[in-house]
This record gives sequence, C-alpha cells and structure tokens, in this order.
Amino acid sequence: MGQARIAIVGAGPAGVRAAQALVECGVRPVVVDEGRRDGGQIYRRQPDGFKRPYAKLYGTEADKAQALHRSFEQLRDRIEWRAETLAWHIEPHALHIVRNGEAEVLPFDALIVCSGATDRLMPVPGWDLAGCYSLGAAQISLKSQACAIGRRVVFMGTGPLLYLVASQYVAAGAQVEAVLDTSASVLRLRALPRLAARPGALLNGLKLVASLRRAGVRVMTDVTPVEIGGSPQRGVTGVRVRDGRGREHAFECDAVALGYHLRSEAQLADIAKCEFRFDAGSRQWLPRIDQDGRSSVKGMYLAGDGVRLAGADGAEAAGRLAALACLADLGIGCSDRAEVVRLRAALDKMERFRQGLQQAFPWPYRAAAALPDSTVVCRCEVVTAGELRTAVGELGACEINRAKALCRVGMGRCQGRYCGHAAAEIVAHAAGIPLEQVGRIRGQGPVKPLSVSALAVGGAE
Repeated sequence: MGQARIAIVGAGPAGVRAAQALVECGVRPVVVDEGRRDGGQIYRRQPDGFKRPYAKLYGTEADKAQALHRSFEQLRDRIEWRAETLAWHIEPHALHIVRNGEAEVLPFDALIVCSGATDRLMPVPGWDLAGCYSLGAAQISLKSQACAIGRRVVFMGTGPLLYLVASQYVAAGAQVEAVLDTSASVLRLRALPRLAARPGALLNGLKLVASLRRAGVRVMTDVTPVEIGGSPQRGVTGVRVRDGRGREHAFECDAVALGYHLRSEAQLADIAKCEFRFDAGSRQWLPRIDQDGRSSVKGMYLAGDGVRLAGADGAEAAGRLAALACLADLGIGCSDRAEVVRLRAALDKMERFRQGLQQAFPWPYRAAAALPDSTVVCRCEVVTAGELRTAVGELGACEINRAKALCRVGMGRCQGRYCGHAAAEIVAHAAGIPLEQVGRIRGQGPVKPLSVSALAVGGAE
C-alpha cells in the first residue's frame, strides 16, 4: 500500500501543528492556504523586505507567532506546500482548488480542514460608509501593508480581539481615538472563575487594557452604538454611542474598526455535508465533531476556530489532536496515548476559558431588534433591516434561506459572512421564534467567487 494521501486546508496555528504531527510520523501532506505565507490571520506574516520586530507586530503573542513560523519553516521541505491557493469545493475524496485561475482536483484519503474564523459583525447605521472596516481587516492592513486604516481610528465592538488590535495600532504609532466595548465590566467580574482556567491569557488581556489607558486611549464599556456618522462623499467622520446611563458620547474619526468576537468559517464543512449543531452560548451553528476532531463524514477532520472558537492556543492543540486521530484511523500507529490525553485535557481547559469569554463579551444579539429599518444589513446586496422584516412579516420568510431567496440577503460576494448572523437575529425577532429555528445560510461551492473557467475543471457543478 502506498503512502496515505492526506490534505490539510489552512496554514494557521491548527494547520501547521497538524502538518507537524503528520510529518513526524513519516507522512508528507499537501497543505493548502489562500495566503502567500503561513501563519493564518492571527500570526499573519509581514511582506518580504519589512523588518518590523515580532514584539511590535504581534504584541503579547510575539513569542507564539515566532515559534509557529519557525516550526513551519522546518516543515517546508517535508510537505507539499500550495500557497495562494483557494480550496473552494469538496466531493468524496476530492478537494477542488484553484490558484491564479488554474483549477485542480486533489484526491485524498483523509482531509483535515483548519479553515479558521472571520469577524462577527453587528450592523450599525452608517457602517456601510467608506472608512468602516472589520477588526480583521484593520489588522491585515497593519500587518500586511504596514499602514493604519485611518489617521484617527475608533475601535468598536467587544471581545479580546478588540483590545488586541487597538493595542497593536497604538504600538505602531497610530492615533486611536477610543475603544468602545458593548459589554459591561461587571460581566467580566462574573466570568472570572472561568477565565481563571487560563491565568496567563487573562493576565495578557488585563495588560492590553492597561496599556491602552496608559497611552491615553479612552476605553468605554457598556456602550450602545447609535450611529457611524459621515457621508458618501467624505466617508466616516465620527461615531456616536450611548453609555450605560443613556448619555450620548461623540467621537471624531475618519475610520472605524468593528468586531464582535468571531464566527467560524465552516462553509467547507457544510459543502462536505458534515452535521452541524446549534451552540446556544455563542448563538451560532458549529460543525459537530468528537473530542479528537472527527467530523460526521468519514475521513474528514475539523480543527481550530473553524469548528470551536478556542483561540490560537486551542487551535494548535486541536490541529495536532486531529492529525493524531487521522493517523490512528488510517492505521499509522505512531502517536503516544499519553499525548492524546494531554491534548484533550488542554482543550477541556480552553473550553472553560471560551465559555468565560462568551460570558464576559456576549454577542449583542438584542441590538438587531433595535436597528432602524433604513439600516443596511447586507452590504453586498444593499438589503436593509426593513426589507428583511418585510420578507418575514408579509412573505412568511421565517427561515434564513427563504429570506435569502426573497430579498437576496447573504447572496453577495461575502456569501453571508458579514451579514448572516445579524440577519438571522433580525428574522428571529421579527418572526417571534428562537434563533435556532431560523437555521443558517447553507454553504455551497464555490465558497468564494472565482472564474467560470475554473468551475469547468474537474467536473464539479
């Protein structure tokens, strides 16, 4: 029997550690990633020729980023590396990829998907103006282009990433006008018993907030976004919010970075017909896996933030664990049972911490009900909250894919990545039903736009 054909999608923390585990057991996997280099979003590398030190680029995560990059460099000659390559479709034992408009079908015996996560966004009036970015986009601008998204930037949303990216901007010398957090400080106090499961991560978070305050950045919690001000001609000019006492505050700026923690990038798992489950704590649908990363589809494994949002450390552990499960299922028995137990225990601890983060920085789902009818929800197709409510009230669209068919919400280039969660919340409130009954926008290939010529290759429809 020849060597097992194992493909890995994603070269972030989960993908790199999965590849490392396979290589250690004598397997040469194919590693596919959309990026030009390894690292994923959290440890995205700077372009060739840029010389910013790790401490400036990654802040408190500098040592971990450097360790992951070094690990990948040591693997390069022992894997088949496919950079700048989109994995856009999955069929039984076949992964469809495309690079520079040229498509290919990769056969596999096992597939490990480490697709990561993207920003989770809640619309606010004015968020469709030029100068309004997601937190991830703001971070990419800083890491990949060494530039800020504006001269005066406001960060708004909630979650650890809000403070991390704001602090990275301060460290880079950018002018941060304010950090506006929709969650209340008291929630963090209540979440301390769970957050204490990872004292190092908790301490790093406290240090980030302290560093922002020392830099003179105004940090507000328990805010309600009112409006991002500006015009089509000038773009963003300011932000208005209300504090916990109902008082309004205004901040002048020319750019806003928005984000409410993360949403799993699970389209490939959906296309492969993996089972999903509704996670009530995070109010989102996630692929169902066993404790080691096996999906409901034989030969397909899921790891990292694309299946459970446990951060970079959790992704590294999950990636290695999924690879070990894959090797065991293929009869390549070189894993240490003690290591499997250790990795499971580490993920259990991170799961407790994840629950603490959900408690401390909740998704502000109630804000969807309060959005004015004129607010754009789907920026790709310019669908407003009012049009979505009309689809529910007058056309009976109480399921998100029905609403999509009737008013085109989630039908644009991002395929619901930016608007899907908020749109589902609007439908649930308008219909008066639980969110899980609204369902989720179904994924289908291609997961991202690509040329028609690429679609014609390999017989995929």
